[in-house]
Amino acid sequence: MNKIITIAWNMIRRSIGSVKGVMIFILLPSVVVAAIISLTGGVAEGPATVLYANADTGAAGKHLLAELEKTGDYKFEPSTDEASLKEAVIGQEGAAGVWIPAGYSAALLAGRQPQLKIYELRVSESSIVLKMKINAVAGNMTSAANTVAVFSSGAADQQAQFAAVLEQAEQHNVGSTRTDYDLYPRETLGVITGLTLMFLMALVTSSVSLIMDDRRGRTMMRMFSAPVTSYEIALGNFLGSFLVGIIQIIVVLTLGKWVLRYDYGMPMVLYFLVLAAFMLVSMGIASTVAGLIRNPRNAGMLNSLILTPTCMLGGCFWPISIMPDYMQKLANFTPQKWAIQAVDIAATGGGWNELWLPFAILGLMAAVLLVIGSAILRPSEAGISS
Repeated sequence: MNKIITIAWNMIRRSIGSVKGVMIFILLPSVVVAAIISLTGGVAEGPATVLYANADTGAAGKHLLAELEKTGDYKFEPSTDEASLKEAVIGQEGAAGVWIPAGYSAALLAGRQPQLKIYELRVSESSIVLKMKINAVAGNMTSAANTVAVFSSGAADQQAQFAAVLEQAEQHNVGSTRTDYDLYPRETLGVITGLTLMFLMALVTSSVSLIMDDRRGRTMMRMFSAPVTSYEIALGNFLGSFLVGIIQIIVVLTLGKWVLRYDYGMPMVLYFLVLAAFMLVSMGIASTVAGLIRNPRNAGMLNSLILTPTCMLGGCFWPISIMPDYMQKLANFTPQKWAIQAVDIAATGGGWNELWLPFAILGLMAAVLLVIGSAILRPSEAGISS
């Protein structure tokens, strides 16, 4: 056990024992993730600003705005017409824009389903929830309009009865249970998780480079000549790199959660466990690749052969759902895919009855890769020759 700890401590000291190492493996990931959080809004803000333009002269348009305003989640800013509404949204003066067309109330009473237009520059949590609330209110108004149209005669009578029904509905004399809209992970969480996984996996390149240096400097040959097994050498390198990754995870999560106050939407312990499980797999990949590569000059090919393709397939840069079917099947062999899936399950309120599968797959990947790495990790004459 002391041999493993010694090898692990040497790996830690060589990785982050210098100013360059701390900057590359600790400060750089923290700064990049902090920048993403700052750009996407880490600090919880007040009600989202929603722009609107109401061209409807009936009761439906006013009722829609009144119901949305009563939620307290939005701050409404009026626009004169649809064109100015679009320009304001493009100018990012609000999270979204709502256009209520002329004759909206009359169309509902006529049995039609007029479309409310929602403009947004980018999809956000506020705009998604806004759409859901608008659809709910519009659906209730459609039902009320159909009922009024059956029991009223004449357009004027229908308008009056419809306005009375909506005015009564605004009193909310009948209570209801609010639907939980938090059924999806935050949009920015996927981007932040993907970048964090990418930096964690970048430790693979560092670990392999250090092992290549041991081969080239005959350090590994001297280790094998001592009473140390290949399993202990692989596990020592594995443990050292893993601990460096744990330090990186702690620094990134501390900065995001308690400094920038970003809401990850899940318990921090669970998010930490997901990243730690991914770190185990990354270190297993490092030990396996280090055993396969005999020429130190080939270590630089890891970024193009392992890091970048697996991050692309695993959904670090874009959702897996937009990729072709065959690429989605290939993504099942990347640890990034299972780590992101675990985060999505946890962010949507899933329990361990759903989380056990991605954690089990990540654990199996780490165990298999570590066994393979310890079996093939040997000093190479080609690696130490000049």
